Amino acid sequence: MPRKKKPEIDNDQDIDRIVGSIRKTKIKTHKFEFSEKQSELLKIIFDKDTKVVFISGPAGTSKTFMTIYAAIHLFNMNNDYSIGYVRSIIESADRGMGALPGTVDEKFCPFMMPLNDKLHELTSSSEAKTMVDKGIVSAMPINYLRGASFKDQIIIADESQNFTTKELVTLLTRIGENTKMLICGDPMQSDINGKSGYQPIMNIFDDERSKKLGIHNFHFDHRDIKRSEILKFIVKKLEKLK
Repeated sequence: MPRKKKPEIDNDQDIDRIVGSIRKTKIKTHKFEFSEKQSELLKIIFDKDTKVVFISGPAGTSKTFMTIYAAIHLFNMNNDYSIGYVRSIIESADRGMGALPGTVDEKFCPFMMPLNDKLHELTSSSEAKTMVDKGIVSAMPINYLRGASFKDQIIIADESQNFTTKELVTLLTRIGENTKMLICGDPMQSDINGKSGYQPIMNIFDDERSKKLGIHNFHFDHRDIKRSEILKFIVKKLEKLK
């Protein structure tokens, strides 16, 4: 009886087909062209030795977009990962979420809009729904992290300039095995009246020893703004207030 001929792998589509059949789920993203600075960030995030990346920059520099894009592709490479999106509840910073009406999910829902917007910008509506329905991506308020631990996760902490030092310490000390933390913030846009721990914590880890252990600082500036030219001009002017 003749032996079956093994299928030849002669292009990237064949490789993707074979590798894709091994994975349980693969989320398709739209194709994008990235700037040199954005590509540099992706290279850092995708590095297997990277554990934490502090990503700072003004509004419109694609911080949230790039981290969610990277998280989806990390998931595609390893389905053991899940994606966690963390934000602060600014309106209840002094009183806690109990001051807001509804369940925890209902209270936090408005703060998930940037995540939902970016998922639909990066993928089709059906793919975004798959990610939510299958629990590939979930969202949580920073206020509810105490006692939790992160394992096999990509954690995206968004608007981290609105985290207190205590909240950032809580976040960082949840990190476990096979976890990456992508911590985004804009020090110019803090809403907590001088109580932000983002810049001080980021500065603590801005040294060669931290970098060797996989903790990186990455900075965008007004030249990296993608949203609009007028925003680029406004931010450049506002930087003089520092």
